[in-house]
Amino acid sequence: MRLWLHFACERVDTLFKQILGALSAAAIETEELDRSRLKGPGILFFDHFQSSLCELVQELTSGGRERVIVIAVAATALRPEAAWPLLGAGASDVFAWRDASESAQIVAARLERWAEIDEIVDSPAVQQALAGNSPAWLSVLRQIVEAACFSQSPVLVTGESGTGKELVARMVHILDRRPHKRELVVLDCSTLVSSLSGSEFFGHERGAFTGAVNARDGAFALADGGTLFLDEIGELPLELQAQLLRAVQEHSYRRVGGNVWKHAEFRLVCATNRDLQAEVASGRFRADLYYRIAGVSCHLPPLRERMTDVPLLAERFISEISPDGQVRSFDPPVLSWLLQREYKNNVRELRMVVSRMLHRHAGSGPISVGDIPLSERPVMAAVTKDWRDAGFVGAISRALAAGTGLKEIGRAAEDVAEQIAIEQEGSIATAALRLGVTVRALQMRRAARRARGAHSNGVTDTV
Repeated sequence: MRLWLHFACERVDTLFKQILGALSAAAIETEELDRSRLKGPGILFFDHFQSSLCELVQELTSGGRERVIVIAVAATALRPEAAWPLLGAGASDVFAWRDASESAQIVAARLERWAEIDEIVDSPAVQQALAGNSPAWLSVLRQIVEAACFSQSPVLVTGESGTGKELVARMVHILDRRPHKRELVVLDCSTLVSSLSGSEFFGHERGAFTGAVNARDGAFALADGGTLFLDEIGELPLELQAQLLRAVQEHSYRRVGGNVWKHAEFRLVCATNRDLQAEVASGRFRADLYYRIAGVSCHLPPLRERMTDVPLLAERFISEISPDGQVRSFDPPVLSWLLQREYKNNVRELRMVVSRMLHRHAGSGPISVGDIPLSERPVMAAVTKDWRDAGFVGAISRALAAGTGLKEIGRAAEDVAEQIAIEQEGSIATAALRLGVTVRALQMRRAARRARGAHSNGVTDTV
């Protein structure tokens, strides 16, 4: 495996040679970082923490897409107040370089695991079902793949309606590496009738209640050897939640009307659009059940937090919905409208919008503004509305009230624009093109910002 190295500290020849030797012994090839070509995993070494280090991590990870390990060259340099901001900036791991051989093996193990995860994330099976390449979505996909492939823990999938929770549950089942894996069994908890819930979960014996003319297997029995997906588990009333405790933890249950304890081996995946931690705090969801189902908790971001995925998703929906299977493109005004539109029902609503346009479309050309249904078309006031809305005006007003000068306000706006462009585009080169500046100019601006941050903190930037 190959990765880049970068030292955000004074380079000591003896330590540098030790690091290179240990990494080479761990079968890791290294090269100096080329900041004009940010690609692939790497290691960033530092000797003391400063805010500019977080900005550097954001740049080197391309907004969270690339794997970067941040390593303190001395254990004393790694403090809690440094570790968390670095992780928040996009670092995949943060630790101190201690024993050279052991530290190099840690790096090798991390890289091997991450490479396998990313290979699966990029596979057609995952990308066709869970399309998207925004940093927020990529982070979720990596978490899903790692949970599915490298653990047997129960998985709790949370997120707003329409974010793809059932698709994620099915992907966990598909990627699960158990030999002789059986089927995925789905039970929608929001449709259960209290009087029949025991039968739905555990099955029943013949004659257990009026109408039980035959014995019947429930969801736990049907999921034996496979995966049990409990959708909308947050909708279960408390009395039904209590019935699940033993079955979820010990995989043991009794049929309604039966006396024999049965056992079922299954992978449990649950989903809900509720905040279960808030539900636990309010007493509407049992804490003991929550901690049994949330071995791995995965929160799916709403579409508004991954808008750069809209073009890819829309084109994917065209290819899926199109009657003749012919992939069509969008005229620029349509694509612009899709990117500005609100999606209260998230990805599900985007698919519906694409379907409506496709049903109106005729011919083989791109989808144009005339294909947008009348009820969907924006009014002129919305089209011509200045992007400097009330939120923007409010931010400027608060800055002026705090005594901030015009130069500092302008600089802050430029800094935010640069950061957003780099996060969305994933590279310095494409971000510079979008911002209308040269790559060199953008690099110099970012270097100047790091220098300002280091100066304000009273430290010397050695990056």
